[in-house]
Order: sequence, then C-alpha cells, then structure tokens
Amino acid sequence: MNKKEKALENLLISAWGISLIATLGSLYFSEVLKFIPCDLCWFQRIFMYPQVILLGLAAIRKEYGIARYSLTLSIIGGTISLYHYLMQKIPFFQEHSISCGRVPCTGQYINWFGFITIPFLALIAFFLISVLSIIIIRKAKEGN
Repeated sequence: MNKKEKALENLLISAWGISLIATLGSLYFSEVLKFIPCDLCWFQRIFMYPQVILLGLAAIRKEYGIARYSLTLSIIGGTISLYHYLMQKIPFFQEHSISCGRVPCTGQYINWFGFITIPFLALIAFFLISVLSIIIIRKAKEGN
C-alpha cells in the first residue's frame, strides 16, 4: 500500500468514526436519556445514520468514490442542522419557525457552555465529514 492510498484509507476511517460517534450520541440522547427527538432531529438522523454503513463498507472495500455521496448527505444534513441551530439561538428564526410536531424544534435539551446544543453537535459532525469527503475527493483525483 502506497502513502497516498494509506492517507485515503485513514481519511475514510476518520469520516466513518465521526458518523459512528454522531449516531451513537444521538441514540444515547434518545434511548438512554429519553430525550424525544423533534422533527428536524429526525431529518438530521436520516442524513447521518446511513453514513455509518456507507463509510464503513467503503473503508473496508477501499472505495474512495463514496466520498461524493457522503459529501452530499453531509451538506444536506448540515444545512438542516444549521437551520435547526438558528431556530434555537436566534430570536428572528424562533419567531418565524415552522411547527415541529409535538416536540418544539426550539427546545434545548442540552445547552453546554451556552452554545452547544444537539443540532450544534450534529452540525459539527456534518461539517467534519464534509471536509474529510472533500479531501478524499481531491486526493483520489490526484492519481488520475
């Protein structure tokens, strides 16, 4: 295995690890701490959970092309996370927010250090996976 291939493999494993931690964290909040997810939380899960499987299988098979799909999922999921976070923290977005089912999307189960909420954690995970995906795409193109 050459140096470039090892770097690609490490990047893919890192992206997988981030998706796994994000998924396990969201399951911990809902299944152990019994925080009921709002509708926007469910949409964020829809774009994070499949990445555990996709990135895990891609890492095993060394299929670096998966980064395009992971980037797409992360951009969409990250956009939802950003909107959700803005709904929680910015009065303008709170006043003009959509109805979010039986659990309000403006609610904050956690508020660590005054700014870290569950959507913020998801946003960070989506952002990191996006950055790693972009790096994988660029490094994979270098060899072609």
